[in-house]
Amino acid sequence: MFDAPAELLLALPEYKVPLPGGTTQSQNDVFALVRHADQTCAAMIEGKVNEPFDKTVAEWLGTPSEGKQMRLSHICQLLGLDPEQPPLHLCYQLLHRTASALIEARRFKTDEAAMIIHSFSPKRLRFDDFAALLNVFGLSAEPDTAVSTTLPSGQRLRLGWASGDPRFLAM
Repeated sequence: MFDAPAELLLALPEYKVPLPGGTTQSQNDVFALVRHADQTCAAMIEGKVNEPFDKTVAEWLGTPSEGKQMRLSHICQLLGLDPEQPPLHLCYQLLHRTASALIEARRFKTDEAAMIIHSFSPKRLRFDDFAALLNVFGLSAEPDTAVSTTLPSGQRLRLGWASGDPRFLAM
């Protein structure tokens, strides 16, 4: 996922990041601070097997409340997307997990943010949802490969899909 060997500095499970306009925080499976070469990265890792990335933005909005509109506008601004024309087809969970990474990268003053999907699905279920997210940034998705972009804010964002070994799911 990184260009140089990576060193895990810190990993916190079930890490919550507040987002404006809502009553709940974005709960990320793992927040990690990673050092690679002379760079530091704030990474959010979302673990999946077969479950979906929750609702699309259109479904999540449903009857749009003021709080939901505020939250979505904030997320769009962080990601450099037009809040007046949000990507309604994308899975909302992918957007707020990516926003969480950007928020924590700013908080910890890291060189970049990353949102990594760690999938244990042998069939790569939901990869198409992840690819749709990357497409919004003009990027192409490949399993087990990270891609990066620089957002209009100047913040660097890395996105990746890591395939986990399903043997590690057995209890």
